[in-house]
Amino acid sequence: MKKSLGAKTLLYPTPVFIVGTYDSEGKPNVMTAAWGGISCSVPPCVAVSLRKATYSYNCLVEQKAFTISLPSEDYVKEADYFGMVSGRDVDKFAATGLTPVKSDLINAPYIEEFPFVIECKLIHTFELGLHTQFIGEILDVKVEETVLGEDKLPALDKLKPILFAPENRAYHGTGDYLGKAFSIGREIQGKR
Repeated sequence: MKKSLGAKTLLYPTPVFIVGTYDSEGKPNVMTAAWGGISCSVPPCVAVSLRKATYSYNCLVEQKAFTISLPSEDYVKEADYFGMVSGRDVDKFAATGLTPVKSDLINAPYIEEFPFVIECKLIHTFELGLHTQFIGEILDVKVEETVLGEDKLPALDKLKPILFAPENRAYHGTGDYLGKAFSIGREIQGKR
């Protein structure tokens, strides 16, 4: 029997996105966001939702561009810190010792040490309530060669992204490989 938990922000897992923007003076800023994901195939787009109260919100609106850097499990402390303090008050790069890199495609920084980066230009904004959803067209995905698999695509076991469980506020690593998508279901498909 299933137990009703009510209307909550529960969806497991959620990503740990580090959203990169520049402020009006060109200072690089990042923040941790978990409300987001791929939102369209053609054109390739990603969505991320931010509260208006965040420093990154105004930076993103002003620059009309952002990056999403995916930290590996090795950087869970830094990812957590990026969501605990405001870029209004502190230089997050100086505090963590991480390196901002200016995108060559958009006016936004990404984090050199993180193995996976998405560079986006803002194409849509939707007011949802407490959060505003930003849709960015993906202009490029940059990946460290060390996290690529034999197929030259990111391998989760090498990338080791951080996952977030929102209601109990916990970070997790990825689990075991279960099978090839659009393939393991063929056993059931063949039974019809």
